[in-house]
Amino acid sequence: MVAWDAILANKLRATLTALGIIFGVSAVIAMLAIGNGAQQEILEQIKLVGVNNIVIKPVLEQEEKEVGQNLNNGGKKKEKFSPGLTMRDVESIRQLPMVSKVSPEILLETYIIKNGIQRSAKLVGVEPAYFKLTSFKLEEGQMFTQQNLEYGDQVCIIGRGIKTKFFSKENPIGKRLKCGRHWLKVIGVLEPRLVSSGSLSKLGIRDYNMDIYTPTKTMLVRYTNRSVLTKAMLTKANNRRNNNNNNNNQSNEKAAPKNYHQIDRLVVQVDETGYLSKTADIVARMLERRHYKVVDYEVSIPELLLKQQQRTKDIFNIVLGVIAGISLLVGGIGIMNIMLASVLERIKEIGLRLSIGAKKSDIITQFMFESVLISVSGGIIGVILGVSMSYFIAELANIPTIVSFSSIIISFVVSASVGLIFGITPARRAAEQDPITSLRYE
Repeated sequence: MVAWDAILANKLRATLTALGIIFGVSAVIAMLAIGNGAQQEILEQIKLVGVNNIVIKPVLEQEEKEVGQNLNNGGKKKEKFSPGLTMRDVESIRQLPMVSKVSPEILLETYIIKNGIQRSAKLVGVEPAYFKLTSFKLEEGQMFTQQNLEYGDQVCIIGRGIKTKFFSKENPIGKRLKCGRHWLKVIGVLEPRLVSSGSLSKLGIRDYNMDIYTPTKTMLVRYTNRSVLTKAMLTKANNRRNNNNNNNNQSNEKAAPKNYHQIDRLVVQVDETGYLSKTADIVARMLERRHYKVVDYEVSIPELLLKQQQRTKDIFNIVLGVIAGISLLVGGIGIMNIMLASVLERIKEIGLRLSIGAKKSDIITQFMFESVLISVSGGIIGVILGVSMSYFIAELANIPTIVSFSSIIISFVVSASVGLIFGITPARRAAEQDPITSLRYE
């Protein structure tokens, strides 16, 4: 009570003393919240791209020239042929001993219609391995059957967003949805996948909740198969060749690259992480041979890139934590300085208490309680301010933040420890005062 009365008697001084602790604790909580949010975002991104995965994407319209040929043949380009990424590549990669799963994807920009409502959507041709690699789970319904895969049945599995948009008042299982030129029967609905806009842009992925999934063979047979030559494609190629002879039309042709790849994305999962880089090299060499040395594909390992990004963020979070810790240290030094000044101001009070029978331990306890009360009060205010800062950072800066209970406990314990540690010296200084000299002090 004596320590509390002393603090209330000097409210302004106690408030100014606690500012260092307040800002230090709030900074620690906010920085840890940002770090936890960044770590959680990395983990979610790893779940999206899968573990031990190699991602192969097509590259459109790669032009290659040979310098010697340019000089000898009047500057004409030497074009090389490549069949692009096809299902034959998939079967070849599937034979590698270290590969556990292979998931080709064929993407088609189309539209869906139901009950007079039309909107653009993405139809994705996949195999069952796709859902395992991306950790997708069915909320209701069933997965593609072997018959669906072999015969290219007109069935689909929809994302949660499609269900919310078109089947908000009914069960979609067994219902039909017009997707492009065909009607597809809905046999399953995926669980919602919460993905931040930052993850979508960084990983180059789409909003899975608004996708429609159909078997690969259904896509190739009923919708699009870019590896099959048609009369329209031959006519278009002939027109393009004629246009290339006209200099006025060459710029227009370059602006619209032709996608000749049968598949739009290929994910290869390796059994063990240690074989990840070596398998990626083998796959790259295999594709180089199959594509006649035309590099019209891109091989990447998202997990390694994300882990490197996570390491960078961890280092950044450590630096931020050290800076926040320095704020607490400065706040502790401020408490010690103010308490030392308080001892000089209250020498007569100390002498009077000692002269009427107070022990040195009582004086030490009083000043220790004062410093601890100041630091604990500052810690409580700092916790409230830190949680508020984390919320506003998430809302205003669009940065994911997660305030953990452990960060609050750690900050609170540290603030109390700072008051205890930095209050020892002033308390001892007060207890060592001579009662007679203190009473005579002017």
